[in-house]
Amino acid sequence: MNKLLMEENDRLQKQVSNLVYENGFMKHRIHTASGTTTDNSCESVVVIGQQRQQQNPTHQHPQRDANNPANLLSIAEETLAEFLCKATGTAVDWVQMIGMKPGPDSIGIVAVSRNCSGIAARACGLVSLEPMKVAEILKDRPSWFRDCRCVETLNVIPTGNGGTIELVNTQIYAPTTLAAARDFWTLRYSTSLEDGSYVVCERSLTSATGGPNGPLSSSFVRAKMLSSGFLIRPCDGGGSIIHIVDHVDLDVSSVPEVLRPLYESSKILAQKMTVAALRHVRQIAQETSGEVQYSGGRQPAVLRTFSQRLCRGFNDAVNGFVDDGWSPMSSDGAEDITIMINSSSAKFAGSQYGSSFLPSFGSGVLCAKASMLLQNVPPLVLIRFLREHRAEWADYGVDAYSAASLRATPFTVPCVRTGGFPSNQVILPLAQTLEHEEFLEVVRLGGHAYSPEDMGLSRDMYLLQLCSGVDENVVGGCAQLVFAPIDESFADDAPLLPSGFRVIPLDQKTNPNDHQSASRTRDLASSLDGSTKTDSETNSRLVLTIAFQFTFDNHSRDNVATMARQYVRNVVGSIQRVALAITPRPGSMQLPTSPEALTLVRWITRSYSIHTGADLFGADSQSCGGDTLLKQLWNHSDAILCCSLKTNASPVFTFANQAGLDMLETTLVALQDIMLDKTLDDSGRKALCSEFAKIMQQGYANLPAGICVSSMGRPVSYEQATVWKVVDDNESNHCLAFILVNWSFV
Repeated sequence: MNKLLMEENDRLQKQVSNLVYENGFMKHRIHTASGTTTDNSCESVVVIGQQRQQQNPTHQHPQRDANNPANLLSIAEETLAEFLCKATGTAVDWVQMIGMKPGPDSIGIVAVSRNCSGIAARACGLVSLEPMKVAEILKDRPSWFRDCRCVETLNVIPTGNGGTIELVNTQIYAPTTLAAARDFWTLRYSTSLEDGSYVVCERSLTSATGGPNGPLSSSFVRAKMLSSGFLIRPCDGGGSIIHIVDHVDLDVSSVPEVLRPLYESSKILAQKMTVAALRHVRQIAQETSGEVQYSGGRQPAVLRTFSQRLCRGFNDAVNGFVDDGWSPMSSDGAEDITIMINSSSAKFAGSQYGSSFLPSFGSGVLCAKASMLLQNVPPLVLIRFLREHRAEWADYGVDAYSAASLRATPFTVPCVRTGGFPSNQVILPLAQTLEHEEFLEVVRLGGHAYSPEDMGLSRDMYLLQLCSGVDENVVGGCAQLVFAPIDESFADDAPLLPSGFRVIPLDQKTNPNDHQSASRTRDLASSLDGSTKTDSETNSRLVLTIAFQFTFDNHSRDNVATMARQYVRNVVGSIQRVALAITPRPGSMQLPTSPEALTLVRWITRSYSIHTGADLFGADSQSCGGDTLLKQLWNHSDAILCCSLKTNASPVFTFANQAGLDMLETTLVALQDIMLDKTLDDSGRKALCSEFAKIMQQGYANLPAGICVSSMGRPVSYEQATVWKVVDDNESNHCLAFILVNWSFV
C-alpha cells in the first residue's frame, strides 16, 4: 500500500501543478475583465500571481460583493488551489507522525505541520468505497467528528462547472469546562476534477477574503479555518484514495494560558479530526463488506448511534450552552465544582434524550462538573483504571439513584457514603473499532444489601459505556470514559444521560531542575489565578474533565445539588489518590541512597545468605560494598519486596526494588499504602499462611508459581517466590522479604 500511495502522491503533485496553473490563468482572465485583482496567497500558486505580489507586495483583497456568485466562485477557486498545494504539495512543512508509519495494517500516512500559521494535519489512505460515497460520509461531519455540535448550511449555490458552493456555520464543543466553544463561518466548495477525482475544500470567510458575514453567537469564539478539505481519487478496480487536510487557527489568545497547549497541538488535531475521519470511512467500508462482526445481534449503525449519543450528551453537559436551556446554580462558597440545571422541555425532545426521557416525577437535569490538572500521570493508565476499578471511585448508592431515573418511582436522594456499597462489575463487550482505539460495552453492576433500607439498592444495574483512547498507539493520547444508566430492555431508542471523564495531555515541558512535587494534582480553576506553581516546575501535564448528570424533581433539586457536589468532590479525591499511585518517576527513579536504605539492603542480603545458604546476587557479591549491593538489588530483574512483620496489623509493603515497583505499578511513596493480603490472590495467601510457621522457624520458604495483583488491579504471574525473614544487627525480626522470579503481566 505504501508504494501505491507514493506513486499516487507523485502523480497528484504533477496534476496539481497543472491545475494551479490553469486556475491562475482563469482568475487572471476573470479579474482582467472585471478590472480587479486577487491575492494568490498559496506559496505554490502560478507565476502570474507571484509576479503580481512582487509588483504590489502590500496588496490586499479588494472588498468583494457578498451577494455576487462570481466573487464567491473566485474565493472557491482560490481555496481549491491552496488546498491542493497542502494535500499533495509542500505549501505546509509536513512532518510524519511517530507511530503512524505505513504498513500492511496501517491506516495510512499521517503528518502534522511544523512552524506554520495555526495548526494542521494531513492523512492519506486507501478505502474500498467509491468516491461519491466517501464524500457523502465525510461531509457529514457530526457523524465522525465527536466534538462537532452541528453543521448548518445556510446557502447552496450551484456553479457552472457542475460543482456547488455552500455557506456553512459549524459549531465545535469545548473539550473542557474552562474555555469557550469555537465556531467556523466557511465557504465549502465541492467539484469534480478532469481525471474523475472529487474535491471538497473549505475555508473561513473573513473581511480579508470577502464574502457575506456569518451568524455570531455569544457562546462561541469565532475560529478560523484555513484552506482544508479532502481529495478523493477513484482506483482502478474499485475503491478510493483519500487525501485529507485540516488546517485551523483556534484563536489561542482567548484561552487561559494553562490550556493553550490544547489549542496549539497539531497532534491532537490529527487524532480528533484528520485520523478520525479516515478511520470512520474505513470502518464504514469494513461494515459494508460484512467483515466486521458484532455481538448482541445489533446492526453496526445502531451501535455507532449509541456511541455518538453518549459523546454528544457528555459534550452537552461539559459545555452547558444557554440555548440548550442550561443555567448555573449558586455555589456553596467554593468554586471547585460547577452546578448547572436544565429544565427546558426542548432539551428532552430531541434525539439525544428522547421525548419520553423524564418520567412523571422528573422536572429537569442537574450537572455537576469540574476540571483539574494532573502532573506526571499517564492518561491511558488513568482511564484504564477508572474503567476497570469502578468500585475504587464510584458510590453504589449514587449509581442506584441514577438508574432509578429510568423507572416510574425513584429512590430518595442518597447521602454520599465514604465507602459506598461493594459491587461486582462485569463488562460485556458490544463493539469496537477496527484499530481498537474505541469500544462500546455494557457494564453490569451487582450490588448487595446490608440493611433493610438498602434492599432497593441490591438489584443489578446496567451502564452503557464508551471507552476511547486506551490503545497505546493512539495518536495524541486523548482518552475518555463515558457511561449512562440503561434498563434491562436496552432498546435502540433507550434514553441516555451520560456522565464521565475526559483526559487530554498537554504538551510536555521539561526542566533539568525539576523536582518531585509533594502533590501531583492541582485544581485547574485555581491555577488560573496564579495560586499554583509555574509551568516550568512541571514535567508532563494533562487536563481531566469530569461531568456527572442527575435527574431531579421540583422538591428534590437542592438535595440533588448537594449530593452531586459532594459526590464529584469525592470522585476528585479518589482520582488524586489514584494519581499518586500511578505517577511514574520523573525520568528514571532516583536510587535511594540514604543510610537507612544501605542498612536495609545489607540486612536483606545477609539474612538471605544465613537462612538459605546461598548468596542473593552470586558469590561475588560477598565482597561488595554497600553502594554496590544497593545497585545490584535495585536493578535486579526479579521483583524484590519487603513488608512489615506485625502480629496486630495487616502487613504493608515498606520497600521494593525497581522491578517490584514496576510490578505493583506504584512508587516508593505510595508503596506503603499497599497491603500484602490485597496483592496476593486466594491461593497465594493460603500458600503463605501454610508456610508462615516454617518461615519463622527456619527463616525462609519457597512458594509455588502463582498470581498476584498490581495496585492498578492488573494480574501478574510469577514462576516461583521465595520468602525469608530479615533480621537486623541484633538478630531481631525486622521484616519479611519476597523475591518473585520471572514475573509478567497476564
